[in-house]
Amino acid sequence: MVKLRHARHPQAPPPENWAAQAPGTPAPQPNAQQPVQGLPPNQGQPAQQGAQTPTPKKPHRVFFWFFLAVQALFLALIIAGIASSGTPTECAGLTGDELQICKDAGGVGTTIGVGLVIGLWLAVDFILAVTYAIFRLARRPSA
Repeated sequence: MVKLRHARHPQAPPPENWAAQAPGTPAPQPNAQQPVQGLPPNQGQPAQQGAQTPTPKKPHRVFFWFFLAVQALFLALIIAGIASSGTPTECAGLTGDELQICKDAGGVGTTIGVGLVIGLWLAVDFILAVTYAIFRLARRPSA
């Protein structure tokens, strides 16, 4: 198994002539022109101006932002539907039981409307999930 070294702290392999070196003699200086054995050339040096390194392509997050926009739209619809509940204008001039029945009918209508929006929200999210799964399967590399 090949062990990869960390790029910031590379460890050069020991020189081959350590065993042949007599005690008390100074260590030979490595040649500054040649890279240390085991390190790739130009490591730790600035890149040359003419060389272009390929930059990794950043994935587009279009589906993610579209999904968030759909969620925000449905949330706004539900908030608007709930906020519209109150005393309907058709109930103006009614009193007693008739006023209470009119208000209750308005509340039932609001509940049905919000329920329909939530059902549509679930259906759209399910369709988006299936579409995303198919898209991911289509882009998966074939084995």
